[in-house]
Amino acid sequence: MALFRCSKIQADRVYSRAVNVPNFLKKLVNITGMSEQWVATHIKQKGDSKCIPWKNLRDLILAHPDVKKKVDIFTLGVYGLVVFPNALRHVDEAVTDLFDRPGKKVTPVPAILAETFRSLKKYRRTEEKWMEILWNLLEEDIE
Repeated sequence: MALFRCSKIQADRVYSRAVNVPNFLKKLVNITGMSEQWVATHIKQKGDSKCIPWKNLRDLILAHPDVKKKVDIFTLGVYGLVVFPNALRHVDEAVTDLFDRPGKKVTPVPAILAETFRSLKKYRRTEEKWMEILWNLLEEDIE
């Protein structure tokens, strides 16, 4: 709901992003406190979305003079890498929409819990599949 800026998601409806939303560059400038030039040089295209490499955010966390900005950047990294991973070692553009919501009295907790539950469930299924494969291995299957 936060990503699409809809107060309620309903079945059988088509949703699109809200209009007049700051672009990815502007959002990153606000979150990081860095210049547009710095942000523009670090934005990468991954598939159909724009991302910023985690390495750049990590380096910024270590060097940024503003403690609040360090926390904001770290939070953005957690959202992008752990909660809503899309591109390996990159924070996706869509995550900045979610990141922006707490300041508007919208809590990301339900989304985080739902995504964590979904991820753990997927991991568990994968683990069970691998356990089955490993249990059924024969000596000739191993080189």
